[in-house]
Formats: sequence, C-alpha cells, structure tokens
Amino acid sequence: MDFKRHIAANIKAGELTEDEIYSMLALPPNTEMGDFALPCFKLAKSMRKAPALIAEEIKGVYPAGDPLVAEVSAVNGYVNFKIDRAFWAKETLGEILSKRERYGASDEGKGKTVCIEYSSVNIAKPFHIGHLSSTVIGSALYKLHKFLGYPSVAINHLGDYGTQFGKLISAYKRWGKREDIEKGGLRALNALYVRFHEEAEKDESLNDEARAFFKKIEDKDEESVALFEWFKELTLKDVGKIYDMLDVHFDSWAGESFYIDKMQPVIDELREKGLLVESEGAQIVDLEAYGMPPCIILRSDGASLYATRDLAAAIYRKETYDFYKSLYVVAYQQNLHFKQFFKVLELMGKEWAKDLVHVAYGMVSLEDGSMSTRRGKVVYLEDVIQKCVEKAQSIISEKNPSLENKEEIAKTVGVGAVIFGALYNNKIKDITFSYDKVLNFEGETSCYVQYTCARANSVLAKGGAAKGYTVGEVLPQEFEVIKQLSEFPATLQDALDKYEPCFIARYAVDLAQKYNKFYFDCKILNAEEEERNFRLALTEATLITLKNALSLLGIGVPEKM
Repeated sequence: MDFKRHIAANIKAGELTEDEIYSMLALPPNTEMGDFALPCFKLAKSMRKAPALIAEEIKGVYPAGDPLVAEVSAVNGYVNFKIDRAFWAKETLGEILSKRERYGASDEGKGKTVCIEYSSVNIAKPFHIGHLSSTVIGSALYKLHKFLGYPSVAINHLGDYGTQFGKLISAYKRWGKREDIEKGGLRALNALYVRFHEEAEKDESLNDEARAFFKKIEDKDEESVALFEWFKELTLKDVGKIYDMLDVHFDSWAGESFYIDKMQPVIDELREKGLLVESEGAQIVDLEAYGMPPCIILRSDGASLYATRDLAAAIYRKETYDFYKSLYVVAYQQNLHFKQFFKVLELMGKEWAKDLVHVAYGMVSLEDGSMSTRRGKVVYLEDVIQKCVEKAQSIISEKNPSLENKEEIAKTVGVGAVIFGALYNNKIKDITFSYDKVLNFEGETSCYVQYTCARANSVLAKGGAAKGYTVGEVLPQEFEVIKQLSEFPATLQDALDKYEPCFIARYAVDLAQKYNKFYFDCKILNAEEEERNFRLALTEATLITLKNALSLLGIGVPEKM
C-alpha cells in the first residue's frame, strides 16, 4: 500500500492538490519523529501564516479516525505522521508473501516498447574490462523495464564495419594460420591486430593494403567476405560464453553493417531538407547555431561515419519497433556524438527525437591503469571474471571447508562480485576495480547480500516457512526491516526513472544490513510461537525481496555459503 499517497489524500493544506502534497511529503531523519513529514515552510507565503501555525492547523483538521495513522504531531513547522506499525507490517508481509518473485513488478509499461542498446562489442576485438559497465548497466535496465511491464528490445549494436577488418584480413593473410585462429579464438585475432599496428608503423603501405581489403568487403569479394564472416562467427562464439556467465541476453544483433543499405535514404532526406552542406569536401550538418561542431555525415572520400549509421539505425528502430523510448548505454566520452545526432534527427522533423536517451556512464579500469587495444595492453573481461571466481573459491573454502558444490557457489559469488562492483556506484562515476573490495564479505558488496540470503535460507530450513503468523507489537529492529521491504517498489521506480541500477544495488545492501541487525538482536527460532512465526515470515519476505533485487542486476543467489 502507498502510505504516502494515503496521507496526502487526507491532508487539507490551502489550495494545494493531492499530487502537490504527495510530492512535498518527506522521510524524517529519525523514525522516532515519524514515518512521513510535511514541511510547511513553502506554504507560509501563500497561506500568510507562520510555518508552525500552519503545521498545527493541518494537524487539527487531519481525520482523527484514520486507522492507518497512529499519531499526528506538529513540531517546528513540520507535520509528522506515524503509521500504525502492525498494519504496516501486515500489509507489507502479505503483499510480498503472496506475490513472491513478482513483488515489486508492475504493468505500468504495458504497450510502451523500450529499445535498449548496450554492450555493442567490436568484432575481432577483445571483450575487455572497459565493456563491463555498458554490458551490466544495459542488462539491468533491460531486466528492470521488463519487470515493470515495458515490452523491451535488447540490442547489441555490433561494431562490424570499418577499416579494421581490412587490417585483420591483411594481417591474417600475412601471418595467420587457420588452425591457430580456430584454437586461439578472439585472443589470437587480437594478437594479429596488434602485430599489424606494430608493422604498419614501420611500413605505412600496410594501411593502404588494409583499406583495399576493406573495399573488397564492401564490393562483396567472395574471399574477403568469407574471412569477415569467419571473424564475426569466432567473436560471437567467444563473447557468447561471457554473456552466459553474466546472465546477459539480446533480442537483436543488428550491427553497423546491417544499416549500410539503409543510409542512402537518410542522406537523401537530409539533402532534400536543405540540411546537408559541403565543407572542405565533406558533407555535414551545420550545428554551430546550437553550440556544437558540425555533424559529419560523409567524409571527403564519400565514406560514412558513426553518425550516418546511427541516424539510419534510429529511424529503422522507430519504424520497426515504434518505441516509446530508445536508450543508448554508451560511455560519457560520446556525449557530443549523441547530442549531435539527436539534434540532426530533430532538425529532420522527427518529433520522436525527444524519446532518445543517452545513458552515459564512467570508465572502468583496474588498479594498474588504462588499456590500448592497438598496443595489446588490454585486460580481458573473461580473465577478470575467472580471477574473481578463483578468489571467491579460496575465501569460501577457508570460511566453510565442508560446503558442498564449492565450485558452483564460487562461480555465482565471483560473477556476482564483478557485476555488483560495476553497478554499486552512480553510473557516471569512473570506477577503479579492486578484487579485494568486491569480494569483501563484510562490505557493501554482492557477497555480503548473498551471505545474508544464505543466512535467511538457513533460518527457514531450520524453522520452516511461516504459516498462520499474526502481527502483534512490532519492535524497532523488526520495523526497520518492514519499512525497508515496503520501499522496494518505489526504489525500482526511481531506478527506472533515473536509469540508475545502483539504486537497486544500494537498496539490497541496506536491506541486508537491517535484516542482520534484526537477526542478531532478536531471537527467531527460540522465540515464543507467535513471535517466532512472525519473524519467520519477516525472514522469508526479506529473502524473496533480496533475491528479486539481485535477479534484476543479473546476480544469482546460492542456497548456502
């Protein structure tokens, strides 16, 4: 139940509407003051009274017989409301235990399709730590939108077009062997790519050769296209393993090359609308009036660019999916690119350009610095995941040597640590990835949340699922858990509205902390029967909610740890 909405509907405050009052209701810093508070300072001017007098007046006319609100008080210009604890507990537990894995879900997005482009790896290039944020943020937003009823389309906009494929063909024909590439996969391809750049620094003619091979791909040369398709197949096979580990899925793999035959209509439309102008031989859209550099559509040699293909892709997605919103989960370094191509669509008269959103995020690096694909200094995401799994297994073996299925549990814990480590902070922040930090069982980590789930599982295994529980007096430690549980749906809504999966990650840590305080302060299995049943219900509701939160982030929960 939305208690905040209930209170807002019963408050009379001058000419304010229910929605205006709802938006003003806040959470007091201390639950002893109340569960919700209405600050009256903004009302002083319109109501021509001191805030303290307004608060007393609102308190005086609030319905005295409201069964949900146990107490209303006016203190220093605030009206404080205390919800009946037993009612709050009964409502919250009842909803969670009936809805279970659907707790927090809704159908608010029914009929509103959302396209989400994320991960977007490059063919024949390593899937490295730098791809982590786009992959897990995008996947979490995809899962969240689906959970809240939005028909969603997950798009992996593959980087499968450009001169780099000419470079690879040149390198392969010079130094590669098919059996070595088949065996080594993406890493063997990347080694060829690195060698090409090393050799091209000594012999610049190699770059001309690479451009010639790429032209052959464009001209549908049989051998060149076959090699390109083979490189693509090897890449998707390798990255598919990582996507499986991360519980990441896609509905569309339409990459850059898919839009090559869809660009000309866009170029023609730009020209017809007088938006395309020549500049130093290139074809551009002039954006100086909007404080931006020109958006280059065609280079002086006639070649297309990212913007050209992104324009074609946006128009194709609108025509194909008729999206309500289209999200692009791409690093903040591309801020200008997205501002430019969104503005070009707007200038083309595409009223839906307002529905395009660049979900920008910060960079991820390891503690030893940055990376360069060309120089071969790259940290493979697969290696990061594997190292986390190995460290998790070592910690678990030390903490619980007799635990069964340690390898499988370590995999769940290690993979979860990688995902959570990238999602716990606001997405725009740069992240320095630390193995020790993400695998801290006492810190703000997925390991801590998973361990709390294992604790709750153990309690339920010993005590059994709660049946026929009643709600009596609710202790402060119990109420802190109840209140946190009740905030899950609102947290999901906030995460969706702001495109911030970190809200879900932080919520899970907060709930785990509150449950653990309750666990240590209150007897569960040895309590009197009525209290025991209630506390078992509280434990089960906590476990359900934590599992739902972690599931939306793509993280599994072991039964034992």
